[in-house]
Parts: sequence; structure tokens; C-alpha cells
Amino acid sequence: MQADGVPGREVLVVTGGSRGIGAAVVRLAAARGFDVAVGYAADGAAARRVAAEAAAAGARAIAVAADVAREDDVVRLFERAERELGPVRALVTSAGITGGFARVADVGAEVLARVLAVNVAGTILCAREAVRRMSTRRGGRGGAIVNVSSGAARLGSPGEYVDYAASKGAIDTMTIGLAREVAEEGIRVNAVRPGFIYSDIHASGGEPDRVDRVKAFVPMKRGGTVEEVARAILWLASDEASYTTGAFIDVTGGK
Repeated sequence: MQADGVPGREVLVVTGGSRGIGAAVVRLAAARGFDVAVGYAADGAAARRVAAEAAAAGARAIAVAADVAREDDVVRLFERAERELGPVRALVTSAGITGGFARVADVGAEVLARVLAVNVAGTILCAREAVRRMSTRRGGRGGAIVNVSSGAARLGSPGEYVDYAASKGAIDTMTIGLAREVAEEGIRVNAVRPGFIYSDIHASGGEPDRVDRVKAFVPMKRGGTVEEVARAILWLASDEASYTTGAFIDVTGGK
């Protein structure tokens, strides 16, 4: 049986919620009145810590193991969110991987397939499940989807990870198309494009000090924080952005 939810609190699903930008979104969302389903791929302990922090801020929060590249995992994530928290009204697709640093001439097919499976297919599958639940055409009450793209989608990231940049370019295209597809169904779809952000995605990609290496090329001469990205995401997810869809916020320090 589906939970009724708590009056005044909406339910938000966050993929990649155990670390980095996703974790910052969970914390801020809890403080702003959301109940949160924290999706994570591998680090259950970290996800449970983030969920506990959300609970300490007054939210109901659950941690759910979900590899977004696996359709069954995505469906289970949304089913648990509905069953344990209530109707899903917002989605933030923060799960993503770089695949490591490599020029196109050196990219392996296995790595490429995984990057596309997580970053592109995973985002679309999550959006599919959100639309099925939010669409007024399907009996839902509307909602908001915020995709986490990247400044790399505009710049291409030559010499570092063109494959990752291309996957985020696909997310930009999907954001525009889906926003127009469901605009009459009460769903807004937008994206945030972070730039050089202090986040552990760089360590997982093989260069933990990357932001310090490149920050001199940013007009503001510094890297950004995950909290700065989270604030942009939560604005797009909120009613304050009620007339905004198919839009992008670049959190890139001017680059």
C-alpha cells in the first residue's frame, strides 16, 4: 500500500545521493521541507549517514541501493520511495561517473559503455519512472525533474574526457526534449551544469586535486562547492521556479 506522505512535505528522489553534489542536495532538501529517498550505487554506509543527517533535520529519509544503469534497480528505488515516503514529486538525477581521464584514442569500449549506461540510460530510466508517477495525464499531481549535467557538455573536455562530456551533452538534449514533452502534464524539467566543483568525483576519476590544477582558468579564480550547486538545484525543484522548464543554470564561476 502506498504511503500517504506527511502534509506539507514533498517526496524527493535523489540518485547518487551518498556523496558529493547528491549528498549536498539531500541535506539541503531536508532542511527545506522535503522527505528524501537517497539512491546509491555502492557505499551503503555513506548513504545511510546522509539519510541520518536528513532525518536529524526533520525529514523522513531512506537509503536505497540502486545502480541506475539497471532498470530493475531504478524501478525498485521509486517503488520504495512511494511505499515508504509517499507520492514522488521531485527527482534529482545526480548519479554519474567520469570513467577516468583518457583521450578518445585511448578510450576502451567497456569504459565507454559503462559511462553511457550510467550517465545517459540511467538518467532517462529515472526520468521515465518519475514521469509515470508525476504526470497529470497518468493521475499524478505534477512535479519537477532536475538533471545534473556538466559544464563539460558545453566545453567538450578535450584531452581529459570527451566521452564523459558527450554523455552530459546527451543529458542536455534530453532535458530540452522531455521538458517540452511533459510541459502540459504538470512536470517541469530543467538541468544544472556544474563546473569545477570540489567533489570526490575527481578522486574516483583518478585526479583528486583536479580543481586546484584548473581553477586558474576560471574567471572567478576558484573552484565551486557542492553546496553552491545544491542551492541551484533546489531552486529549480521548488515552486519558486514554477514558470521555468527546459532551462539550464551554469554553476561554473563564469567559465
